[in-house]
Amino acid sequence: MTTKRQAEITKALRRLVPMIPFNEAEDVKKLSKQRHLRSLPVPVAVWLSLVAHIRHLHTDYDELMDDGYDRDAARHFVLDDINEVLTGWQATRLLDGSETEAGLPDPVEDQE
Repeated sequence: MTTKRQAEITKALRRLVPMIPFNEAEDVKKLSKQRHLRSLPVPVAVWLSLVAHIRHLHTDYDELMDDGYDRDAARHFVLDDINEVLTGWQATRLLDGSETEAGLPDPVEDQE
């Protein structure tokens, strides 16, 4: 049975990145449903999950972190790579370098 929030997550993701591959969409939806994101509005939870998914699976972010870069620097260096993936999936929004995610959960890092 699909809950109302799960249906909203699916719709929000489809609106945000209409060309995301099915398997990747399933991963992002799973991240979006995590307990620590439930207090956030669905579009925010989906956006954070999408960006975190791309950051960790499609960029060198984790390697940069392993090499000693701090989180902000690593995120700066992978910004263009994230936007390239978003563009390929025909995203209706791109990651803006001036955006801050300070204080917001990283769905991938916070699940570990």
